[in-house]
Amino acid sequence: MDLELYHGHEWDVSTREAVEIQRALADRLLFEPLPAAPATIAGVDVSFQRLDYKQYAAQCGVAVLSLPDLGRVDAAGWEGGVTFPYVPGLLSFRELPAVLAALEQLSVRPDVIMADGQGYAHPRRMGLACHLGVALDMPTFGVAKSRLVGTHGELGRTKGSTTPLLDGDDLIGMVVRTRTNVGPVYVSAGHRILLEEAVELTLACASRYKVPEPTREAHRLSRRKNPDEWT
Repeated sequence: MDLELYHGHEWDVSTREAVEIQRALADRLLFEPLPAAPATIAGVDVSFQRLDYKQYAAQCGVAVLSLPDLGRVDAAGWEGGVTFPYVPGLLSFRELPAVLAALEQLSVRPDVIMADGQGYAHPRRMGLACHLGVALDMPTFGVAKSRLVGTHGELGRTKGSTTPLLDGDDLIGMVVRTRTNVGPVYVSAGHRILLEEAVELTLACASRYKVPEPTREAHRLSRRKNPDEWT
């Protein structure tokens, strides 16, 4: 997959510079309907391995699935060093270099990307899914297993139940039950997609487990020790 960065920047920056970059990129977010029903969706996830007391390695898995049957179309991975520290709210600076490198290994270009993390549901409205979407100018959204910011009301116990995730009066995402009587996920738009479309895709991709299949498969790939197993 040939990547063109529409809004590139340095990744080895200070935390203060990272916050400034997030605020600048947030002005470029665009929420609009998908141009057509997507035929493929990619999931991305990054795992980390501690090498010594201060060094880590990142391993990113990418799985491209067909819609609506969720069959695997392509898969790729990448591993390498990590330069940015773990800072809540700035995880995209730690993870996106690995994600971009893994996406470059794909042979197909997915119609939409699902990230294991936040999108708009972020203190500066620039979670990993937003950052990735703006950088590539591609439709993206985030499906997180935990809440970073916002509050919500009661959620029904059955699969498909939803309730708005709010930050004050701002609708930043949706709390979604992907399995009956199982904890929810937190869905938010990233770029060039509507929140309701992100929720629909999340539920369409949640066949048997809490975590939707694209990011679930990406996570499995990111944990494999042998790079030959990425494909």
